Amino acid sequence: MKLGEKTSAILLLAIALVLVNFLASQFPARIDLTESKIYTLSPGTISMLEKIEEPITLNFYFSRSLDALPIRFKNYATRVEEMLRQYVSKSNGMITLNVIDPKPDTDEETEARRAGVQPQTLSNGEMLFFGLSAFQVDQEKAIPFFSPNREPFLEYDISQLIHEVQQFDKPKLGLITGLPLQGNPMPMPGQRPEPDQYVIEQWKRNFEVLTIDENADELPSGVDVLAIIHPQNLGEKLLFAIDQFLLEGNPVLVVVDPSSYLMRSRQRQQGMMMGQPPMAVSSDLPRLFGAWGITYDASSVIGDLDLSTGVSTAQGIINFPVWLSLREDNFAADVLPTADLSSMLVVEPGSIEVAEDRGYEVTPLIQTGPRTGSVSSMLLTFTPPNELLRQIHPDGVPRTIAAMITGTFKTAFPNGAPKDPEEDEAKDESADEDSTGDETAAASTEETGPEPLKESARPGTLVVVADSDWLLDDFSMRRINFLGMQAIEPLNDNLAFAGNIVDFLGGSRDLISIRSKGVSQRPFTVIQKMEQEAQERYQEELESLEAKLSEVRQQISKLQNEQTEGRRLVATPEVQKAIEDYRLQEAEMRARIREIRRSLREGIESLENWLTVINLLSIPILVVAFGSVFLVNRTRHQRS
Repeated sequence: MKLGEKTSAILLLAIALVLVNFLASQFPARIDLTESKIYTLSPGTISMLEKIEEPITLNFYFSRSLDALPIRFKNYATRVEEMLRQYVSKSNGMITLNVIDPKPDTDEETEARRAGVQPQTLSNGEMLFFGLSAFQVDQEKAIPFFSPNREPFLEYDISQLIHEVQQFDKPKLGLITGLPLQGNPMPMPGQRPEPDQYVIEQWKRNFEVLTIDENADELPSGVDVLAIIHPQNLGEKLLFAIDQFLLEGNPVLVVVDPSSYLMRSRQRQQGMMMGQPPMAVSSDLPRLFGAWGITYDASSVIGDLDLSTGVSTAQGIINFPVWLSLREDNFAADVLPTADLSSMLVVEPGSIEVAEDRGYEVTPLIQTGPRTGSVSSMLLTFTPPNELLRQIHPDGVPRTIAAMITGTFKTAFPNGAPKDPEEDEAKDESADEDSTGDETAAASTEETGPEPLKESARPGTLVVVADSDWLLDDFSMRRINFLGMQAIEPLNDNLAFAGNIVDFLGGSRDLISIRSKGVSQRPFTVIQKMEQEAQERYQEELESLEAKLSEVRQQISKLQNEQTEGRRLVATPEVQKAIEDYRLQEAEMRARIREIRRSLREGIESLENWLTVINLLSIPILVVAFGSVFLVNRTRHQRS
């Protein structure tokens, strides 16, 4: 082949490659081969996008033109932009994406700040904008900054932003509580009014909180999420309403407690007689839990010897095993409510178990360590802290303090809605009277109303937490005076968990269904394993050579120091020869060390070279293969 023909062939090949890449970029179909499907939108997100009624504009702000832009942000920005384009593609034209580089001292920078995107200062002093704003009609929301640490929750964060920008009214949080979370605005004469616990103020920021009396017969209409905190003696009709609320697919948070420290303290202050049953100290929902497959012992408190908290007593600071100072590894890291938590304090908690045969998706949110045991809650009233340590007998089994359960639930009322005794008597009397059967049946049908659900109409989400004291101010925060104003100083992540769990449950059902995904930067485990094996193979020899090399250097230094007179080096032939010998040994050992380190990389570099060749040749090979198949089929077609 002549030189001109070779040049033409190379040019044609280059043009073919460009055309193939262009056609591939225009082709609408995509194949996501990643392990966690990080480039594929979840069904919940797609369902949410299909419900958009008014156009939404997304403005993605990223300082792409910065001189010293860290590569981790550049790679993650590409990942974010690709994800955003998936939203545009699946929105049926209801989402528009603008990618904006807010350079310093420009209108784009001013607009980014106004939208709520917050820049981060890099090590060289430059400001990095990396956020997203969503605009619909006259409402705007923003993600201030995309942290690479939250990459597993990227889809959820974007979907939540799109959901929030469409919400013009706060969702409604129904609250049933046996704790004084809402204070006492109308105290007895001579008493000061008690303020709300701060968790209520926190919930009110994003929700309209509807207080539901424990003696109510039904739930208010329009409740989006239901929180049941330390329930006490709920009536059958209210239990039935809760049961049906969950079976309708609505989210429910249940916080129970085998030993409420707050209520026990108040009983002690009231001078309650010893032996009288502490009715308000523990809480339970036995009928509902039994039907839903949840095991919880309202008379048993768990203690963890590794998580015990130092408590001030008359004998000094004593580790109290039933006050658990939870750490980062006690929280589920792959689900949103607990992903960013690092510490919590739970006081005299219980534990829960979920039946494995119900087909639920169960996510333990908070778990203890293996050095955990249980004691009767009755012991807490009479047993000193130092004695309580001896009562904990670890069995090596971690306990679940909080769990999220998703799936199809069975009703706790298989016979239908409970009836009042008066209604049953009236029904018996009416049955004895002579009346038209059809009229009686019709009246009965009208009174009965819709048929109660026997099982979930759609999958529901239930979160159960076996402690209630963590919600209280005393164990979560302190109020401080800052520049003449009242400020809040969190003591731990208790309030963060309270906000996370209700925000998560209070989102749309589509949002709740979105799970965390993997990250785009995956470790090359083959290379890591090769490096580890090579390191182990040569490590002993390397260490020996390094030790000998250090010894040789010391000998050279020693000889040189011994032959110094004043500032002049006296180099006798014997010393000079010894120094030369040592330096020869040094050079040989350095060469051997280089050889070993080169051996460490041999297999890895060979693999990397093969991968490079495969990456370079894969597209041309596919083009040639496609062309060959096309040519063969065309030739056969012409011959036939």
